[in-house]
Amino acid sequence: MVQGCTSDAGKTTLVAALCRILRRRGVKVAPFKPQNMALNSAVTADGGEIGRAQALQAMAAGLAPRIDFNPVLLKPSTDQRAQVIIHGKAVDTLNARDYHDYKRVAMNAVMESWQRLSAEFDCVLVEGAGSPAEINLRDRDIANMGFAEAADIPVILIADIDRGGVFAHLTGTLDLLSASEQARIQGFVINRFRGDIGLLQNGLEWLEQRTGKPVLGVLPYLHGLMLDAEDAVATEVIAKTATRLKVVAVVYPRCSNHNDLDPLRLHPEVDFDWVGPGQTIPPCDLIVLPGSKAVQADLQWLREQGYATEIQRHLRYGGKLLGICGGFQMLGRQLHDPLGLEGPPGSQAGLGLLDCETSLEPEKQLRNVSGNLQLPGAPAFTGYEIHMGTTHGESLQRAALTFVDGRTDGAQSADGRILASYCHGLLDHPQALSGVLAWAGMSAPLTADFAQRREADLERLADATAAALDWTLLDGLLVGAPAPRQG
Repeated sequence: MVQGCTSDAGKTTLVAALCRILRRRGVKVAPFKPQNMALNSAVTADGGEIGRAQALQAMAAGLAPRIDFNPVLLKPSTDQRAQVIIHGKAVDTLNARDYHDYKRVAMNAVMESWQRLSAEFDCVLVEGAGSPAEINLRDRDIANMGFAEAADIPVILIADIDRGGVFAHLTGTLDLLSASEQARIQGFVINRFRGDIGLLQNGLEWLEQRTGKPVLGVLPYLHGLMLDAEDAVATEVIAKTATRLKVVAVVYPRCSNHNDLDPLRLHPEVDFDWVGPGQTIPPCDLIVLPGSKAVQADLQWLREQGYATEIQRHLRYGGKLLGICGGFQMLGRQLHDPLGLEGPPGSQAGLGLLDCETSLEPEKQLRNVSGNLQLPGAPAFTGYEIHMGTTHGESLQRAALTFVDGRTDGAQSADGRILASYCHGLLDHPQALSGVLAWAGMSAPLTADFAQRREADLERLADATAAALDWTLLDGLLVGAPAPRQG
């Protein structure tokens, strides 16, 4: 199991790298995250929903995503409440205190998945969540040491040196663990190091002497590594020299599946920016409204920021507008939530840019899809649906895309300036990406294959990780050597 001193310490990427390294060796390996809290999710081959990071790790292992890779997923809808997804299906929306009581049930689901994966695979690589030293969360923990103790597995602790304070992170985390948990830690990995590693050597020696634990490796900072973010919005500046289209995306408080826009961020001819609180939407060719886990609340926030007015002005001047999932729902006349699934029950006026209305329903739509966009050349796409609403209205007669089974999805405005769809991930397909860029105003866009880029970055990550780690101890851990027992 890989646990981290902090969120974003590098747990996800280390597990992905190890999955790819073991796959290269012919080991039958699978990723596993007992509990994830994230608004970026994916649809599995068995029809459920898991964290996007576990879908990436499955790809690294050469596997199709499945619900057992992430049996418990929490999707925050407010600062105090989250939708609880067990084995791929939403079961309830709970506040933090109620979920704490629910953890006994969640742990049963976690152990069921763990047992199935352990029986099937030679090696299961587990990712923790946040930090094991969060004292207030230790009772009934299912995400870090609570799971490691229950499953009786060894643990690697990773910390991010780029943030500073790496030795305090590692020693402080270790000190806050119980004796049995400390014994379970087999060594440390330091992540995102840049510079002369010789200048770090005396610190590594001090760390090993103080803790009695080996440093298993120092991973380099990999500039330009672009892999699906687990939850945080990717804001890294990407140097580009010849952009031909300006794209702006709105990042609202409960923005979800914002990794849908990674192909736009990475495209060498696209000048891409996020806009958020206190910012104005600059002149651009295309505005994107991404998904949302709390559509009515995020729509109200969008209005408070003045973005509704700015979007209207953008359209009047001939700009294009793309709405994905929750962004699609915002574009209609009305949003109805009679059961209070994402907030207080009731209805709210949408932006009124499409002639349609959306009603939220308790049954979530989860499916992998493919087909063609209804744009010139009928570009192909693949993607997935994750939404609780159904949308009806005249604008749907001008669909955005057609599935291979003949169903249609989404809408286009009569003047061709608005394109909207429930389909996540469609821009990953190079034909769909080129088709959308051409619709937005770029003539003969350069073909860019984001899936190919992701695969190349996984290979690059695995190469760097394999070279940096000390395999004399790791080889024994990864083939299932039992963790040492206290006493």
